[in-house]
Amino acid sequence: MTRHSECDAYLDIETTGLAPPAAAITVIGIYLVTGNQDRFVQLVGDDITIANLLEALEGADTIYTYNGKRFDLPFIRETLGINLEQQFAHRDLMFDCWECNLYGGFKRVEVQLGIERECKGLNGYDAVLLWQRYQNYGDEQALDLLLRYNREDVVNLKALREKLGERL
Repeated sequence: MTRHSECDAYLDIETTGLAPPAAAITVIGIYLVTGNQDRFVQLVGDDITIANLLEALEGADTIYTYNGKRFDLPFIRETLGINLEQQFAHRDLMFDCWECNLYGGFKRVEVQLGIERECKGLNGYDAVLLWQRYQNYGDEQALDLLLRYNREDVVNLKALREKLGERL
């Protein structure tokens, strides 16, 4: 019997604020990696449903996040009513960073580790504003930038994990 390669899922969300129900999820980015194969999925706006999320995570063994234990996964649980930690193993890379004396938000840790980023200077608050520009004015460029920002967050989680693997 052959063992299938483990499938890692890197996950990050963008929201309209810090806590539901006053805030909503605008984007869920998921980067699935199995061996040398990868797949990237973004759920946006009304496409963010339990069914679509579970379909996007199909085959995943472990979900990797940064501060996901305190933010992303509780936000998903409160908003969609699904507890991903009951269905998947979860590893919050922020705690691994702390073990390596790397503190601060994800962007700060990226700088400390030399992880490159094209969407320099953008942060979670900018993501809120970009979504508002898209929602209120139909600004497709704002949506495109938001999706690029989220994609970079998600893909850089894999780079972070690899850098941490060298230190742990």
